[in-house]
Amino acid sequence: MVTAYNVADLFLKLSEPEVGDYISNLKLQKLVYYAQGFHLAIYNEPLFNEDIVAWEHGPVVPELYRVFKGHGSDVIPVPEDVDFSMFSEEQIDLVKEISEVYGQFSAWKLRNMTHSETPWLSTDRNEVIDLDVMKEFFRTLVNE
Repeated sequence: MVTAYNVADLFLKLSEPEVGDYISNLKLQKLVYYAQGFHLAIYNEPLFNEDIVAWEHGPVVPELYRVFKGHGSDVIPVPEDVDFSMFSEEQIDLVKEISEVYGQFSAWKLRNMTHSETPWLSTDRNEVIDLDVMKEFFRTLVNE
């Protein structure tokens, strides 16, 4: 199965820092959250198994946060040789679409967006966001 780290690597690989498309840890956390939410809504199953927790600055995968925290709020470099064979074509297409739609926003814009959404609002700080709550919320955003 795909991990949150695999999803993060794919988002980073899709970024284009040479044209100003930078991804910080804060932004990466929100992109991974949106990928999980839309995957739940469309395919009725999680994209990855790691928990997403409602932190002060929005949804975060704690294990993923720890991997990239050394970058602080700076740009995370694009990874070199990465194997994406664990992804299905549909999963790659979904991550690409999330990157195109949500990747255009700044980290703080994404943070503020998640603060107005049910999954974060309905979860106590530092608690795991329920996948069913995510699925139901993101279903309202999917054009079927």
